Amino acid sequence: MELHEHDIEQLEEVLEPVEDPDLLNTNLVSASSDTPPIMRPFVNSIFPVLLINKEFLILFANRACNNLFTGYFRLQNNLFFDVFGKSLGSEALKEIRQAVLFGNHGYSWKGSIKTKTREAGTLQTKVYLFPVIQANQAPDNFIVLFDDGTQENKKLLQSVFISLLEASKLKDNDTGKHIVRVNFYSERLARELYNRPGYEEVDRDFIEDIGFLASMHDVGKIGTPDDILNKEGPLSDWEWTIMKEHTKNGAFILSTYPNPMAREIALNHHERWDGTGYPFQLEGPMIPLSARIVTIADVYDALRMKRSYKEAYDHETSIEKMLAWKGKNFDPQLFDVFMTIQSDFEKIYADNADEEPN
Repeated sequence: MELHEHDIEQLEEVLEPVEDPDLLNTNLVSASSDTPPIMRPFVNSIFPVLLINKEFLILFANRACNNLFTGYFRLQNNLFFDVFGKSLGSEALKEIRQAVLFGNHGYSWKGSIKTKTREAGTLQTKVYLFPVIQANQAPDNFIVLFDDGTQENKKLLQSVFISLLEASKLKDNDTGKHIVRVNFYSERLARELYNRPGYEEVDRDFIEDIGFLASMHDVGKIGTPDDILNKEGPLSDWEWTIMKEHTKNGAFILSTYPNPMAREIALNHHERWDGTGYPFQLEGPMIPLSARIVTIADVYDALRMKRSYKEAYDHETSIEKMLAWKGKNFDPQLFDVFMTIQSDFEKIYADNADEEPN
């Protein structure tokens, strides 16, 4: 949930000068103590909030805060800098120290953190630090509020690039639900790799990202002439040369996407394990893993589909054909993993089949 200016103002109202000395007695706080009185308004807040003292010890974290950082950090009774230091960076740590110890910017600070684990993925939040004002003296305690923008950022990026997908679908009216299925296939294969040795780069972010970005593999066809894209029958040599440019076009279009996986997939999904693919004849592990995954997904679906130049194949025939390309088109180890879940690909195709034309 995004935090707006009026939310900050309401929080500052809560943090008006406190007269009751019991509310400021940090001796009340221990690993087994009740919630500090100053934090009671925040216990059930939807906003993640924690309390620190001027020695930067985390005295309390509300439920929303603990939930937000589950899988990343253990909060209560640890030092704020020990927990968040690497995520904040040296310059931010210096600014926070100046605010807390010397009153810079009214004992306040705002910034952001970005952290990541293999299991939990990437977390991006805005951070606001406010003093718990005490009458006639410098504050001893500080509220830290987090505004998680991770999902909002992803949705914003995805909404921009979904428009590109829609444009590419208009160019190629023969693909049906192809890009939807390729997303599902790629995500399923990535999830299978997650628990297998040798695929440490496949983390939660990788799985989430490929489940959306796989669909961008042919976005470069926006620049392919319609008469080539929709031609019935085989392409001539010069037409094929133009068609192959869609990989470079796609990489150029996606070069502004902040996740490099988007460009990797668009550029390399037609490379082959044996080095006979295009556009650069990359060989073996030189081909990014994301592109190797999408290659299997794309070819499987292309075999299953009826196209202007071919009839549809059933699942068994498609697998038989793909087996002959193991170690040629496909990474052989990755293909072996695919074979263990091939029935899931069949189900994905059936569950997302194209509608029959009237």
